[in-house]
Amino acid sequence: MSELITAELVDLDLSATTKDAAARSLAERMVAAHRVTDLDGFLADVAAREAQMPTGLDGGIGIPHCRSEHVSAPTLAFGRSALGIDFGAADGPADLVFLIAAPAGADDDHLTILSGLARRLMDPEFTAALRAGDDPAAVAALIRGEEPAPEPEATTPIAAAEEAAAEDDAPFRIVAVTSCPTGIAHTYMAAESLTAAGLAEGVEVTVETQGSAGFSKLDPAVIARADAVIWAHDVEVREKARFRGKPLVDVGVKAGINRPAELIAEARRKAERGEIAAVPQGGDGPADGADGGSGADSAHFGVRLRTYLMSGVSYMVPFVAAGGLLIALSFAIGGYEIADAKSVADHFVWGQADSWAALLNQIGSAAFGFLVPVLAGYIAYGMADRPALVPGFVGGAIALTVDAGFLGGLVAGLLAGAVVMAIQRVPVHATLRGIMPVLVIPLIASAVVGFLMFIVVGKPIAALQSALTDWLNGLSGSNAVILGVVLGLMMCFDMGGPLNKVAYAFAVGGLADPTDGSLKVMAAVMAAGMVPPLAMALATTVRKKLFTKTERENGRAAWVLGASFITEGAIPFAAADPLRVIPSVMAGGAVTGALSMAFGCTLRAPHGGIFVVPLIGEPFLYLLAIAAGTLVATALVVLLKGARRTVPVPADEAGATAADARVGATA
Repeated sequence: MSELITAELVDLDLSATTKDAAARSLAERMVAAHRVTDLDGFLADVAAREAQMPTGLDGGIGIPHCRSEHVSAPTLAFGRSALGIDFGAADGPADLVFLIAAPAGADDDHLTILSGLARRLMDPEFTAALRAGDDPAAVAALIRGEEPAPEPEATTPIAAAEEAAAEDDAPFRIVAVTSCPTGIAHTYMAAESLTAAGLAEGVEVTVETQGSAGFSKLDPAVIARADAVIWAHDVEVREKARFRGKPLVDVGVKAGINRPAELIAEARRKAERGEIAAVPQGGDGPADGADGGSGADSAHFGVRLRTYLMSGVSYMVPFVAAGGLLIALSFAIGGYEIADAKSVADHFVWGQADSWAALLNQIGSAAFGFLVPVLAGYIAYGMADRPALVPGFVGGAIALTVDAGFLGGLVAGLLAGAVVMAIQRVPVHATLRGIMPVLVIPLIASAVVGFLMFIVVGKPIAALQSALTDWLNGLSGSNAVILGVVLGLMMCFDMGGPLNKVAYAFAVGGLADPTDGSLKVMAAVMAAGMVPPLAMALATTVRKKLFTKTERENGRAAWVLGASFITEGAIPFAAADPLRVIPSVMAGGAVTGALSMAFGCTLRAPHGGIFVVPLIGEPFLYLLAIAAGTLVATALVVLLKGARRTVPVPADEAGATAADARVGATA
């Protein structure tokens, strides 16, 4: 904090009685120090941030903060109030007030100030020195870290021994982030698995779950106290800079589910060795901070590429789900010809079913229109943070303009991310850093990506997209069946892992420009994905003795998970007995995928399981395909498990093992 605060930015007799007045008083000092260029504009940004969430902390502390285009350099002002000011903390008013100002786009600075200050404010000696200080220059030096807090009074040998014992008894603390592209199952299963493993190991594990539904951020004080960090993610971790300076274990989400104890042990080893992670410089995330590039920049390029693509798919899925279901409902009400209806803005009759069907169809089509731009924008975002959003969206929109479709969106997102990353490596003068993320980078990158998409790569990709569409539409007979087999095998091999997500992304991408062939692919993918949990549920019902008590309990939950197209419901069974379970469900998925394609079943909704069967083309044959694959997988897993020389020991009836208990918790 060496350049953040000076004596003129310290007010030891802050007379304000409200948080708005306190912010104004401290902001006026920033204006006088030429750190803020527009007082009212800056205060409006502070108020907008304060309206999102109170910034009071326990212990009599208020930390109003914001990023603003009216800030010329990262700045910290401090005020001490004798009366106390309400900043929304649970324990009452604040007497120590820190106003933090960062230039727009300087997200790293913003979070670095916040996290560094949060750590120091946990030290009672530091806050006591702030309350006792009577010289603004000395207080500013104390906040900058140039002047140590007063040494504590000497303690007796007995007190010292008690303090040492208390320190020794403190648990090892880990903060974790779990995330998957859809945020439906893997995210929460990994969180439960890590938490349960932490309890078993005597480690305090606090997890932040991130997914397409958003997330609730970990308390900065919890992160500051943590000894290590675990990221178990398949999409980009949001606001990475919060975790800078900590030992880090960075893995895929399935590792968090399958081997949480190993991850905790690795985190402890890194903490003992003092290995500090080089967390990437982050841009602004969707909430109020930085989101990094890859969570593991040192990882293999293929791993990073998959993470970038899954980030785009993660943000695209809600658009696909909303738009696809609305369009499917419109067809159910008004038939397929409703797609040719006139605009409901000019032709809508309240009492006519066709008008409502047309309304649903046109709303769904509007949602579908965002698929490719959102995919491209958030692939770029996963690579290079917020500055890459604009060129990513622009590239995705151009992909639609030149008929490059889903493939064009993929390429546009990767191009936008790469261009922004290249620009970010160019050294610039400090005075330009504030406008780089919000003006210079989006401007230059959009121009470059637009040129590449319009002039260089757009048309070739459009030709490839057209060829792929023609191939899908021309599939029939054995070719369609073979594709169904391949998709079924991919969906069931790792049950939510990389291959599963590749098959799913392929199917969802086809919905961006739906044709008869792409709708058949979507149907086959969802049908095959339902087989593993349904098969394990059926197997635990018909041959209970082949399964442990915990597995039978998981089997009951798997009925619902399978019916809802949550393939991850079979993961506990695959983790416990992969050599028997995985080949069995793969065979069942292949049968279902092949039959779905052979029957010509179609699907416009990307999710929903049996709940969208009325909207499926050839619904009865579709259910028959799922039933056939489920029976095949069930028969094989029962046969393979029954062929073992030993069966699970009866002692499990009295109590599950710790490992089973953890798996049961995740279900």
